[in-house]
This record gives sequence, structure tokens and C-alpha cells, in this order.
Amino acid sequence: MSGKDDYYNRSKQQGYRARSAYKLKQLDEEADLLAPGDTVVDLGAAPGGWLQVAAEEVGEGGTVVGVDLQRIEALDDHDVETIRGDMTEERTRHYLREAVGERGADVVASDMAPNMTGEYSLDHARSVHLARQALDTADELLATGGDFVVKVFQGEDLDAFRDDVSESFQYVRTVSPPASRDASSEVYLVAKGYTTSPVAEGDRVEVTIEEEGDEGDGIAYVDGYTLFVDADVGETLAVEVTDVKPRFGFAEPVDGAEPSA
Repeated sequence: MSGKDDYYNRSKQQGYRARSAYKLKQLDEEADLLAPGDTVVDLGAAPGGWLQVAAEEVGEGGTVVGVDLQRIEALDDHDVETIRGDMTEERTRHYLREAVGERGADVVASDMAPNMTGEYSLDHARSVHLARQALDTADELLATGGDFVVKVFQGEDLDAFRDDVSESFQYVRTVSPPASRDASSEVYLVAKGYTTSPVAEGDRVEVTIEEEGDEGDGIAYVDGYTLFVDADVGETLAVEVTDVKPRFGFAEPVDGAEPSA
């Protein structure tokens, strides 16, 4: 018996519904995804192994919501809400938004996988399609600064999907948890720091400096988003965005530049 098969036995001994529970544990250890009090959404949650791990980590002050087309048996030891439905249907998304609440989710996780056909290129394409559905859900539910983890099969479309994920997060890593089977082509994209900024690095905008920051920088606002600029209060000038964080960014004055956003 290989070391990877031990995860199945461990899941039975430790009361987890699936060996995949150890994948989330390892992803959490690697990327610090789950914290007490978090709100976590698990897509493709049946049979519930990831829900068990998430509930353990967020504790009584947290919220864990699982969604799947299949029925998820109640977890007696954890207070977890489950929704049976299709994430492409508005009815399911409505129930999920209600369960998460206005504050938004801290983590959206997806272990969804397609029904396997045995044709590698087709299975890869279907896995990317499911991953994009998960990204759409993350865009809808994540609070600023939240995290996203999604399973996808390796293949020609992976780099393009990763680039799309990168547009909305501070950074993205590709992780292969030890609990994944040796023969599996699955990897997980772990995206940290969801950014809802109306500007991106390299954008040029015209701003007015409205306040002075604690470090002496000027503060401007773009659709309510804070930009720190080396300029004086009252100045109106063109700037280029140099760094974007979840809640604020930095920009530098650009002489004679035409705004691009």
C-alpha cells in the first residue's frame, strides 16, 4: 500500500467523510486560508470532508456553507449550512448570498471536478469550465481581502485561467498537496487578497488630493478607493497607479499624461 492510500485509512479513523479532507488541511497549512470566525463557502461540497475541516478551523464564531448538486448528509458534530443546487442557477446563488450575508465570504473554496470521460483534453477543458464558475462565485461573494482556492486539471488552458484569477487577487500560487494521488493531474490555485479596486497597476487617472496621510503623502479617492500620492492637498494631477492592495493603492504623478481610466 502506498503512502497516498494511507489518507483513506486516516479519514476513516479520524472521522472525515473523504480523504480529500487532508487536501484542504494541507492547503490551509501551506497558505493560511482558514481562521477562527471566518465565513467559508465550499463549492462541490459533497460528501462533506472539506466542510468538516472548515468548520473545525473557523470554530463556533464562524460560518460554513456548502453547495452541491448532491444531497449532503447533516454533519452532527458541526453547525454547517448546506444548499442543494446548481451554481449556474440564480435560485441557488440567491440562497447562497443569503447564507453568506452582506459582509461577504472570507474564503471561497472549490473542489469541484467534472465527470471523467477518459479523454484528457476534454476532462481538462471541463475542469477549467467548473473552475471559472467557481471564480464567478468568488467575484460575487468574497469580501475585500478574501481568499480563493480552486481545483483544476493541468493542461493548455491552465495558464490563461491563472492569469484571469490574478487580475482579482494580490497573488496566486499553484499548489499540489501531498494528499493528491500520484496519478492525478489536479492542482490547486490558491489566490490571496481579493481586490475590488476600480484601478489596476499601470492605469493613468486624474485625481485631486483631498487629504494628507500619516506619512505625509497625499490621499486621493477613485470611486471611493484610496490612492496614496506624493503630492500636496488641493492639487489636481495625472497619476500612474504603481501598486494595488485590497483596501488602498499607490500612484505616482505623471507629467502631461492623458488619463487611461
